Amino acid sequence: MIAIENEAPPKLIVDPPLPEPLAQGRVFIQYRTENLRVLPVFGKGALEVSPRIGHIHITVDDAPWHFVDASGETIILVGLEPGAHKVLIELADPMHKVITSETVEFTLPDPKKSS
Repeated sequence: MIAIENEAPPKLIVDPPLPEPLAQGRVFIQYRTENLRVLPVFGKGALEVSPRIGHIHITVDDAPWHFVDASGETIILVGLEPGAHKVLIELADPMHKVITSETVEFTLPDPKKSS
């Protein structure tokens, strides 16, 4: 087992929303991590696990709250109004301390204008 301090730092890679669902008003954002596994394990003891584990925080349009996801699956957002949006995706450790983040910006089409 490698000591935590000798491991490469975690990295978050976020792709732009998939174009086909976006054109239909649904947002599918794929992401992946390096040097950290996304798992639903929380608490101080999980900080000592190697390789590292963590989860993501997702904030939509600068909302004062975020939601947590530990599935490692594609982020899916529905029900957003047409127009410009941004999604902040934060990679966090098991104690919710943010390690790194990426922001994705996109525009949802107005279905009334495309008819």
